[in-house]
Amino acid sequence: MSVTSFSGTATGFGARILRGPREPLLALLITLLIALVGWRAPVFLSLHSMDNLLTDSALIIMLALIQMLVIVTRGIDLSVASNLALSGMMAALLAMHFPQLPVELVILFSVAIGLTLGLLNGWLIGYLSLPPIVVTLGSMSVYRGLVFVLSGGAWVSSRNMPADFIAFPLTRLAGLTYLVWLALLAVIALWSLVRYTRFGRDLYAIGNDPVAAGYVGIKAPQRLLWTYGLSGAMAGLCGYLWVARYAVAYSEIAYGFELTVIAACVIGGISIAGGVGNISGAVLGALFLAVISNALPIVQISPFWQSALTGIVILCAVIINGRGEKKRHKQILPLHFHAVSKTSKTITRMPS
Repeated sequence: MSVTSFSGTATGFGARILRGPREPLLALLITLLIALVGWRAPVFLSLHSMDNLLTDSALIIMLALIQMLVIVTRGIDLSVASNLALSGMMAALLAMHFPQLPVELVILFSVAIGLTLGLLNGWLIGYLSLPPIVVTLGSMSVYRGLVFVLSGGAWVSSRNMPADFIAFPLTRLAGLTYLVWLALLAVIALWSLVRYTRFGRDLYAIGNDPVAAGYVGIKAPQRLLWTYGLSGAMAGLCGYLWVARYAVAYSEIAYGFELTVIAACVIGGISIAGGVGNISGAVLGALFLAVISNALPIVQISPFWQSALTGIVILCAVIINGRGEKKRHKQILPLHFHAVSKTSKTITRMPS
């Protein structure tokens, strides 16, 4: 075989890998990363370290799942981390002033706050047809400012929080923390929503072609309202879990975390252009970032290199996504014209 033909074969093989399913490749990459870090620092492969990895990845998985639904509709929710911070701060203040309240009521209160904030975004985007990036960028600043206003810039620390408020996220069931179980429940619930409900299918239809979705009777404003509402509700739940997990609430909770969540979606193969993405991709993208954030400090790599590596991975994922979308669009036209030509031939052969 000549050098040219070998190069062409290798290039074709690489192209087929990139065009193939993203999830197996990403799962393999995560496994290799864990193995390499474990080879460098065996303590990373211990049960305690893996338990910490799962617990630390729970929040980003939950937020990446719901962000996936938003991105599928050609939208984006930049306010998710600010919503989390505001809901978490309000939950902490409620628990501090009313320590006798059951923790379940505090959790419901945090979810309700997040849901309300998310529905506000959804109403502006769905019914007023405002650009999602503008709406959520503005609400991000508003929600973050309200955190400071409500707290007065003060911290709510562990000594101000009831013991059961702090204990809930790390309570164990069958060896796993409640945080991990909640993430698993979120995966199952949203997978079922996407796969088995009309609501989930409508989101993909809106993302692929909003005009066509309207023609077939899909109520896009209503769907967008509740998609952003679900995003807000998940942010509210994660707000309580974040504050209780780290036993502190302050005005800069999860500052910039919305970019991490979006990065997890992009790495998982969710297209920013809308209409493409799945639950497993979001989960694997979140796990990949969680492995990086947990592994690199163990091997004593600077946080600056950690950010640089994450950025490189995001750029590579965007390039791969872009190539996949180009291939998909290139395949539509030939199929379309082929169908048209066959139809025209059939028409010309019909007797007059």
